[in-house]
Amino acid sequence: MGEPDGQKRMKASRVTFPCADLKLEGIYFDGEWEQTAPAVVVCHPHPLYGGSMRNNVTYAIADALGGVAIAAFLFNFRGVGGSEGSYGGGVAEQQDIAAALDWLQGQKGVDKSRLGLTGYSFGAGVALPVACTDERVKGIALISPYFETSPLALLKKCHKPGLILGGTNDYEVSQEVVTSYGCQAAGTTRLRIIEGPDHFWAGYEQEMGQAVADFFSELFK
Repeated sequence: MGEPDGQKRMKASRVTFPCADLKLEGIYFDGEWEQTAPAVVVCHPHPLYGGSMRNNVTYAIADALGGVAIAAFLFNFRGVGGSEGSYGGGVAEQQDIAAALDWLQGQKGVDKSRLGLTGYSFGAGVALPVACTDERVKGIALISPYFETSPLALLKKCHKPGLILGGTNDYEVSQEVVTSYGCQAAGTTRLRIIEGPDHFWAGYEQEMGQAVADFFSELFK
């Protein structure tokens, strides 16, 4: 799979970063803007089902964020691609996200007061607990969110700005399920259902990515 179109206006840097005794890999998309920029960590779908940072959804998000002058950090969870370790059941992966935030806030061009988090499918499920507890995260976007256990308790008490995004033809995480999450989440969370896409967002990447970029652009303005 090729890199996102946003490379025309962003520099893509392949990096490694520590997570405890592991080394994880990532791709940092930085527009090299004149001023420090907001930045968002992007979490990929399920490692056991082929999920990785090299995904049509994650790339579309990075591309759209670059269009609104927001840096994006994609990375592989432990055991995926060049990242060391093995699948952590969705629990250890939360440590990977925290390590990605550590790396991101250390970058010279990043505004440390404007960090966001987004995840797709499994990535959304492991990102939510981190977003709710990590003070560095100012907002979260959940794309076709898949959770191993009910997220309602977290959604109800997490008052950080959020976006929950789903598709009408998603048979993995149905429109009804996504809508129930949005309706029961704290009042700071927005719900948006896009007409047409299934769980994989093929053909709808641009609309999905723009919705995420618009959310973070408004949050960080």
